[in-house]
Amino acid sequence: MSKVIDAKGLACPEPVILTKKALEQKEDVTVIVDDEIAAGNIKRLGAKLGLAVSIEKKEGGISHIHISGAAEAEKQPVVEKDTDALPYESYNAASLVVAISSDRMGRGNDELGYVLIRSFVHTLLTLNPLPDTIIFYNTGVKLAGRDSEVIDDLKQLEEAGTSILVCGTCTNYFGISDALGAGCISNMYDIANTMAGAGRLITP
Repeated sequence: MSKVIDAKGLACPEPVILTKKALEQKEDVTVIVDDEIAAGNIKRLGAKLGLAVSIEKKEGGISHIHISGAAEAEKQPVVEKDTDALPYESYNAASLVVAISSDRMGRGNDELGYVLIRSFVHTLLTLNPLPDTIIFYNTGVKLAGRDSEVIDDLKQLEEAGTSILVCGTCTNYFGISDALGAGCISNMYDIANTMAGAGRLITP
């Protein structure tokens, strides 16, 4: 029997966390959400775990996400100090993660800060190896917009294999969820796991 999770109205990343915990115990889970970004995040979680995912659209912006199939390979031991915690993904000493929290770099002059962040993103293309993941949150999500002056650099990084995660709560706040030019809408669960598992973490 499928476990049903009513995640309507819950803020990121709670719907994803509840889904992940349910999948640790049940092979079939149905999650009910009222937010397109939450639905997309849960769909990606199911796909990442190698499970079958289907979405049933209902009236009023409600989505029923059905996830089925065992995910034994993805199950990990529960952290002893907190039985409600979900262990983050394996630490990778070789991984490089860049977390960008602003569309400016540094404090002081905003105009100079914008010049610096454009230069920083462009310079990432020269790194060898390239960053494994770039995370955008807070006003940093604006840099991943279609009209951003660094969007061509981000597209090149993405094409070269860099994963770009853009905070969905932040794009919702700024009203730009439908205006991304690179990367994918993500959630704080994936962002925290990626940062925690990074061998090197850069925060300009």
